[in-house]
Amino acid sequence: MRRSSLPDLILMDIRMPGLNGIEATRLIKEKHPSVEVLMLTMFREDESVFTAMRAGAKGYVLKDAEEAELLQSIRMVGAGGAVFGSDIAGRMMHYFASPKAAVPADDPAFAELTKREMEILERIAEGDTNAQIASRLQISAKTVANYVSNILNKLQVTDRGAAKRLVQKSRDGASQD
Repeated sequence: MRRSSLPDLILMDIRMPGLNGIEATRLIKEKHPSVEVLMLTMFREDESVFTAMRAGAKGYVLKDAEEAELLQSIRMVGAGGAVFGSDIAGRMMHYFASPKAAVPADDPAFAELTKREMEILERIAEGDTNAQIASRLQISAKTVANYVSNILNKLQVTDRGAAKRLVQKSRDGASQD
């Protein structure tokens, strides 16, 4: 694509047919770093926000935002700034103010996981299914599936079994100290 035909800014949704918005953002930023991406989505989960930012998005606004907030966000990202919708910004402040879960056995492999992801990873290590985890934590099975996907991505493993083995390896290492 010629530079003259590249957009300055792309409004990107997370859920799209085929390639998801986060992966599309990653690919766009790899090939065209000057193109800014603003996520416009219904997904409020902290993990979606952080994953989108790691992929290169410069902003994250919910689809139910007021028109003025959306326009201001587009202008800010278009001018090279970063922005979060008011709901997301408040939740991010709470997230960073909350203490993190202890990292098992000082293993840096778990450093990026949130407290909730650590809870879910513990349940995976115990052999629970998504439905069992959802019931125990009183969240939807779809939310658990999203968490599991983020956990696998952060741990750079391909499946639940590999994640479980990482936890067991960390536990075994801690018990030998």
